[in-house]
Amino acid sequence: MESSTAQHESELSYVRHCDIPLPLSIKLSSLQGSLPSHSLSQLLDNPQLKHHGSQQSLPPDLYLIIQLWSDNNQLIQPIQSPHKSFKSTTNYQWNQQITLPIKYRDLPLNAQLSFTVYDIASPRSVAIIGGSTLRLFGKKATLKKGKQRLFLWKGVQADGRAQSETPSKVGLKDEMGRLEKLAESEKSDNLFLYIDMPRFDFPVVFSEPEYPLAILASLTPSHSTLTPIPTSTTTTLTSASQRETDSTSLFNIIDPEIVRENPVEAKHRRLVRSHRNGPLDRELKPNAKIRDELNEILRYPPTRDLTSPQRDLIWQFRFYLTRDKRALTKFLKSVVWSDPGEVKQAVETLLPMWAEVEMDDALELLGPGEGFRERRVRAYAVGLLGKADDEELMLYLLQLVQALKFETPPSTSPSSSIRHSRHISHSHHRLNTTPTSSTVVDNLPTLADFLIERSARNPVLGNHFHWYIQVECEDKSRGKMFMEVAKKFEKRVAELEPGTTPSRLDLLHRQSLFITRISSLAVELRNSKDARPKKVDKLRSVLSSSSSHLGSFPPIPLPLDARINIIGIDAEKSSVFKSNLFPLRLHLLTSPPPSSSSSSSDPPSSYPVIFKNGDDLRQDQLIIQLITLMDRLLRKENLDLKLMPYRVLATGAIDGMVQFVESKTLQDIGNEFGGGGLLAYLRVGYPDPGSVGTYGVRPEVLDTYIRSCAGYCVVTYLLGVGDRHLDNLLLSPDGHFFHVDFGYILGRDPKPFPPAVKVCKEMVDAMGGMHSPHYARFKSLCYTAFTSLRKNANLIINLVALMVDASIPDIKMEPDKAVTKVQDKFLLNLSEEEAIKAFEALLNETSYFTSVLDRIHSVAQYWRS
Repeated sequence: MESSTAQHESELSYVRHCDIPLPLSIKLSSLQGSLPSHSLSQLLDNPQLKHHGSQQSLPPDLYLIIQLWSDNNQLIQPIQSPHKSFKSTTNYQWNQQITLPIKYRDLPLNAQLSFTVYDIASPRSVAIIGGSTLRLFGKKATLKKGKQRLFLWKGVQADGRAQSETPSKVGLKDEMGRLEKLAESEKSDNLFLYIDMPRFDFPVVFSEPEYPLAILASLTPSHSTLTPIPTSTTTTLTSASQRETDSTSLFNIIDPEIVRENPVEAKHRRLVRSHRNGPLDRELKPNAKIRDELNEILRYPPTRDLTSPQRDLIWQFRFYLTRDKRALTKFLKSVVWSDPGEVKQAVETLLPMWAEVEMDDALELLGPGEGFRERRVRAYAVGLLGKADDEELMLYLLQLVQALKFETPPSTSPSSSIRHSRHISHSHHRLNTTPTSSTVVDNLPTLADFLIERSARNPVLGNHFHWYIQVECEDKSRGKMFMEVAKKFEKRVAELEPGTTPSRLDLLHRQSLFITRISSLAVELRNSKDARPKKVDKLRSVLSSSSSHLGSFPPIPLPLDARINIIGIDAEKSSVFKSNLFPLRLHLLTSPPPSSSSSSSDPPSSYPVIFKNGDDLRQDQLIIQLITLMDRLLRKENLDLKLMPYRVLATGAIDGMVQFVESKTLQDIGNEFGGGGLLAYLRVGYPDPGSVGTYGVRPEVLDTYIRSCAGYCVVTYLLGVGDRHLDNLLLSPDGHFFHVDFGYILGRDPKPFPPAVKVCKEMVDAMGGMHSPHYARFKSLCYTAFTSLRKNANLIINLVALMVDASIPDIKMEPDKAVTKVQDKFLLNLSEEEAIKAFEALLNETSYFTSVLDRIHSVAQYWRS
């Protein structure tokens, strides 16, 4: 108790004055004391003095002139107090609020207010009653607050100079100042002006505003970083209000020297990295201590910056590190790209001899990092991508399209010819990066060339590439660049299939027309004020009409999966969901593939989809793509967790298509089966009355349920999926458990205190409770999956990093923190054993508050329906 009290006392709560955007205001309270009067001899010498207000029997017309000064300079125009009729000749009450045209945050430390009281001497002249000067900040740089008693110097105008001759506080011989409250009736010849300063919840302390320094790109060296001033951790800072975003100060200070390279450090770097030591560095090998330090650096995650000594150390042992594939990205981050000598040695000598890197590092080389914008480095990464087959390339295609934003345009031609991409082999070859001129560098294969060539040769890959590009064409800033890529893609497709009927381009155009018609229909139904049953009738009527060209049409590839051809829409099975956006549930009719043994007389099968308009599906598309990737990574480790990532495709910024999977939400299952829960639902489709230990459900179905629960618990934890409730947790009849609706990711959640891992009571009850062997197996699968995915953390982190500039809502909110949030989930700062224990603690956490919110959500949904 004593330690906590001492810790509390050591903390200081205050407000920085530069964080207060409010205008400076004071309240004129009163003027107390007797006004100076003139003697009879003075009146005889100057008869005009008899017109002064102090010589009249009625209260005089007094007013104040207020000025703001700092360092002998006047900061604002003088302000005059409004007219006031007084009732007393000894106590003049104003009680008026005065707002000055300056904000608290713009006040300098030496700011002081000068008050001068005037009286009307005649219609054309005034008389000075007295003046006083008040410093706004005290000796401890704290803004004065509350009631202030200012001594008024009679007959003297207030002096606002730094060494003021009219200070508000003086040592008085009378006892009025010290015993004012005890002797209010005590008479004094002195005049005192009372004002009220605003009171804040915490002391307001003067603090210089932190001016943002303008970074001049032309002056920024490769490794110049500006280290922010550290904030004291022992001080709890509580701001009274947030600083306005339009302007942070009166002045913008730009210091170009702050971003220039320090000549002393530059010379030290040149001496350390002297190219004359090149022959010696080739044979240089680290000792045991340095080798451990290098291995520690190589284990750093992609987001961690290297210090200057660490970069120098990697450069020193660069030839030794060429045998370690993990070191390439760290080495490229250590190169000073403003030094032509280092660049030449890095890309011409070291890059070709480096050990072949893994796919995660190849993706990092295509990112926005400074060391990865060099054309020859990106060409090297493109060569590594050529080793991947089309199925693997599909897993990264979404990020590779985003990586086109980081491409450096050629220096001599607007774009490289598409013919260069035709020579990119599907198997990896050493890339000869020795340039003879800038033309050779510009003719290197680019990422755009590679993606166009591979997509043009594979219809399934090309279908997704087409839609990814079409969505990016709507981007205002980079839309023109993606339009050029789309034109090159169409040109290459036409070259590869001359005279084919129907051509792939024709199929893509008809596919786009189909999406346009569906989107127009969805907009019309969504904007209609009809009730849902009438919307359903109208939908079926339009689909059945021959004029809509939606009920039946020649085969086109399904946008979600180009391996499937669709020939129409089943109007009778189609419907409209109960939702604010009224998404469409469409049953697409598919034609059997040519290799199928089905008879032409067999009725076409159905492929149900959900078409949404007015909703951005790019975030859901990203999450499903990452879940698909994680499923493949787990399968490579012989761990099949029965994940069922349904297909999602954004066909525009506000519309898209989602595969519909026959299933029910946990909320609907609970309402239908009551106490029987999920097990009763599974028994309906796959009963096994004679089973032992599987609660009347077929063992393979219960096994699928347990595995899928474990898989989705881990992947949703790693991606920070939020807003989990019983209406977006679904279960299919064959036991596949899965999540839908990824509107909140990366730790965002509309509910307070969300659990890191979502395991609700209904899920555990279907496993037989927390003490059952099935639940123990569920936890074991979670640990195994987390460990396996943790080994591939760099791949997932690099994929998220490539999406930083994409229009993903939750990434766009904090693009600088998005990658770090995913990285923190892997607990890379811990050992494997420590990470498993930490994840186990998260899995065992039970949030009763979340259970209450689930019940409240269920009640709200019930009344809404």
